[in-house]
Amino acid sequence: MSIDTMERREAPPGGRPDPDPGLPGAGPRRGPGASQLTAWAFLAPVVTYLAVFYVWPLVRNVDLSTHDYTVRSFIDGTAPFIGLENFADVFASPTFGPALMNTLLFTGVSIAFQFTIGMALAVFFFQRFPLSSTLRALFLVPWLLPLIVSASTWSWMLNSESGVVNSVIRTLGGDQVNWLTSPQWALTSVIIANIWIGIPFNLVILYSGLQNIPGDIYEAAALDGANAWQVFRRITFPLLRPVSAITILLGLVYTLKVFDIIWIMTRGGPGDASTTFAIWSYQLGFGSTLPSFGPAAAVGNLLIVMALVCGFVYLRVQRKQDRS
Repeated sequence: MSIDTMERREAPPGGRPDPDPGLPGAGPRRGPGASQLTAWAFLAPVVTYLAVFYVWPLVRNVDLSTHDYTVRSFIDGTAPFIGLENFADVFASPTFGPALMNTLLFTGVSIAFQFTIGMALAVFFFQRFPLSSTLRALFLVPWLLPLIVSASTWSWMLNSESGVVNSVIRTLGGDQVNWLTSPQWALTSVIIANIWIGIPFNLVILYSGLQNIPGDIYEAAALDGANAWQVFRRITFPLLRPVSAITILLGLVYTLKVFDIIWIMTRGGPGDASTTFAIWSYQLGFGSTLPSFGPAAAVGNLLIVMALVCGFVYLRVQRKQDRS
């Protein structure tokens, strides 16, 4: 083939010539718009889920807390805007102080004991011994049971007349304790039940974190003569800080909104001895013949704010750790 019969293509000013349209793989290039559409197609289910089950309920709850909603409002659609009056009523209520204190005590004590016991059990089961897998599986039972079953079981065990706990106390010569009907013991009783239910969650997460710590570090510590406490304080606990932080955060968010355990065992009583924000919100909205939907939503918003504060504190601590 002579040069005269060949079709010569000039190269563009940039250098390399454009590919021949007849060559394989030289089809039209996809623009950035196509890749963006693909990305949004993958994100659409997640965005829809978050919008329907998180964003819309949150917006609706804020709307309820700033309007005077009654049962009739849901029929005729009239609910006058009252601004922050519902929040003012909540703060002025005599139940606010006890409910806030009970929420803080219930959450703080539960998280402290759940994390401490879960950490101890995780370190214990991290040591290889016979039947360790079987025992570890048995410790998951409280987490696997429905909360209604767990709370009902604890209600039966702590029953003043026929409960197992009081039967043991009487056998040992002690006096009967009104666990669920005494203002001094009601909150303690629901805290004990919640601790028992939450320990397996901490055990599973912390045990998984221990699996990711390199064994060479422990071998080096053993060669240096470190005892068990020194190994835990200088190696295990520092390396578990990221896992511990997320475990505590998830526990805080979950414990703040605990409702079913308290409602089944004490219904927030006697009086307001075991009333938390979650119980109080339900009582305002559905616990009387004249429901107060606005104040109930306001209390729910306070719970959301408390959960967000916990999240922001976690992010701030995590950033400091990343910088250091």
